Amino acid sequence: MRAMVCHHLSRDRSGLVFERDWPEPLPPGTGEVTVAMACAALNYPDVLMLSGGYQFAPALPFVPGVEGAGTIIATGQGVDPGSIGREVIVGARFGCFAERLTLPVAATRGIPPGMDFAGAAAFTVGALTAYVGLIRRGRLVPGERVAVTGAGGGTGLAAIGVAKALGASVVALASDRAKLAAARDAGADECILVARSGGAPALPPVDAVFDPVGGRLTPPLLGSLRRGGRYLIIGFVGGIADVAFDRLGEIEVIGVRAGEYARRDPAGGAANLVAIDALAAAGLAPHIGLRVPLADAALAFAAMADGTLVGKAVIDCA
Repeated sequence: MRAMVCHHLSRDRSGLVFERDWPEPLPPGTGEVTVAMACAALNYPDVLMLSGGYQFAPALPFVPGVEGAGTIIATGQGVDPGSIGREVIVGARFGCFAERLTLPVAATRGIPPGMDFAGAAAFTVGALTAYVGLIRRGRLVPGERVAVTGAGGGTGLAAIGVAKALGASVVALASDRAKLAAARDAGADECILVARSGGAPALPPVDAVFDPVGGRLTPPLLGSLRRGGRYLIIGFVGGIADVAFDRLGEIEVIGVRAGEYARRDPAGGAANLVAIDALAAAGLAPHIGLRVPLADAALAFAAMADGTLVGKAVIDCA
């Protein structure tokens, strides 16, 4: 089968190779299914895995891709054979950038009504991170104001959508006007252009910060928080800042790992998926800024790595 395969770790992604004759996945075992992948979506952890810079490191060689969508084509023992033909969202630790994938049936779920394969493939990671960050960990309530960095990326745009659905107002920060335009289309109330280098912009007071970027923006973002504010650590695309903890005052700094949340609290994780699927039914959807065939998946990695990607990149696997 065709697949994108990482053969060796490197910062320049030179280990990523399109294979036309990669081995088929194993037949499904007990509690497993094989899915014919229609689409997969790129996330920043996929880029980090290619250089060994992520918390989870698959054994080499491996097929990247943590989320996608497709159709169940085979079932293992303990799985209803009537599931064959069911269209599902797939969540995996890796393996989605291939034509077929075998995984536990518990790692699949039905596609929300009205979503096509591309939207379903690109929905879960961003929406789940936003929901766990803003609501489960950040305790955001209607009427509060939240600042969202990286607001033109897939996770940032999802955070804007979740916050607006909750009844909060959003200050969006992004590094170019195309990303700010996408943020405004997603519902952001205020948009602030952030230069890639130089001084930080003036920020309004906020009740919460949803920050996938980090780096030099961290100190001014911390300073923008009102008393009782919550700073949500989502990622470190812009690096890791030195923080003087003695100057934080009466605010909270909160780590967010949506996947770990579900691993430590399976019932809570299942409830989170029900919640985001309800948001999807109400209109929450990913912004797809790039769509390429599987053979050109390296283009999507490059766009994410150089910061030009707006929203999510979707790879057509079929």
